[in-house]
Amino acid sequence: MPEAGAPLPEAPPSALRSRVVQGKVLRLMALATGLAVLALAHLSSLPWLAHGLALLLLALIYVGWRPALRREEGRLSEAARVLRPDAEFKLSTVLDALGAPTILTDRRGHIVHANAAALKAFPGLKQGHPVTFFIRAPAMLSGLEAVLGNDSEVRFELLDHIPVERSYDVLIRRLGGAPEVGHLAIGTAFAVIFMTETSAAKRIEAMRVDFVANASHELRTPLASILGFVETLQGPARDDATARRTFLGIMETQARRMARLIDDLLSLSKIEMSAHITPSAEIDLVAALRSVVDTLGGLAQDRAVALKLTLPEARSLVAGDRDELLRVFENLIENGIKYGQSGGVVEIGLTPVEDAVIGPALAITVRDFGPGIAAKHLPRLTERFYRADVSESRVMGGTGLGLSIVKHIVTRHRGRLGIASIPGDGATFTVTLPALTPK
Repeated sequence: MPEAGAPLPEAPPSALRSRVVQGKVLRLMALATGLAVLALAHLSSLPWLAHGLALLLLALIYVGWRPALRREEGRLSEAARVLRPDAEFKLSTVLDALGAPTILTDRRGHIVHANAAALKAFPGLKQGHPVTFFIRAPAMLSGLEAVLGNDSEVRFELLDHIPVERSYDVLIRRLGGAPEVGHLAIGTAFAVIFMTETSAAKRIEAMRVDFVANASHELRTPLASILGFVETLQGPARDDATARRTFLGIMETQARRMARLIDDLLSLSKIEMSAHITPSAEIDLVAALRSVVDTLGGLAQDRAVALKLTLPEARSLVAGDRDELLRVFENLIENGIKYGQSGGVVEIGLTPVEDAVIGPALAITVRDFGPGIAAKHLPRLTERFYRADVSESRVMGGTGLGLSIVKHIVTRHRGRLGIASIPGDGATFTVTLPALTPK
């Protein structure tokens, strides 16, 4: 027998077949000899003596040939035993290289082998136990029963809700049959379960459906308002100059809101299309932040908000797209002015930091001292059309896409967006970007 850990000896199928033939020939020779002796004994003039001698001769043949037969059967059994682990080892190595969860089962639906991806997706899988003990889904049970019965293959969708919601396209297919050597089967696998995870695709599809529904809803509201005022101006308020001025002002506000929404949708689409391309232009954040503060100075003055800017004197460089970074800072500072105006101050700062993931980086913080944001809203603030306060957002002229645009731009620049807030103590938005070393 080979030692543990030693390479397995070669045992090609041709050698095994040869040993099977040899074993069968030996059995046939023994049987033919025995029959010949019995026939001679039957024809003898002293049948009782002849039969006794025949039985004695058969006993001697059996005693003499049985060790040889046992040795041949032992060699055959050993060769098959050595070949089986080698074949199963090669098969398991191939399956472990697959990125999709794959499970081999025997004729009873018990696990013969589960590859690394399957063990990662379903950690409880154990060899020799039924698959349905660990993947408790009616679809898996019925599909496996069908393949173990008469069906050659079954396809279905598997939904798994523990520990998180996941979905898989599952194919269960019966294998073509295990190779056999004599009465010994090399390998016990009978069916293969192949699972392709579709969780990400389904999430993207759900996001697309939600996006279309939300966008159409956001556009429907101002359109309905405009159409209502048009009908009023064409009817009862046709000659009412005061109502006409009021309605036209509201219609202008709604039309501008739709224009902003369309602009934001186009911007978001453009950013998503180029998300895989890292910007490479050299941008000075100190100059960019000064430019944005100058641009928003009028809005801050109108809302009685002071912009407090704290910047280093030296240039602070990042690789980026200037227009996109200006868009990020404008959104964050404008939000601070609009939603934190009760605090009277918006602080903008820029400091070098050492980020555990990014490395040398620059952190831009925008903090207001307004009412703050409840903790339950923080994880969802960057979702499209999500608003912590819908009515206030619409009064402020928000489209619900600002922070989503900020997040996508920051991600494209290989940075991170952090949001912290304590109700009653304002909110702090932090953008961390990889720093460039000045040339």
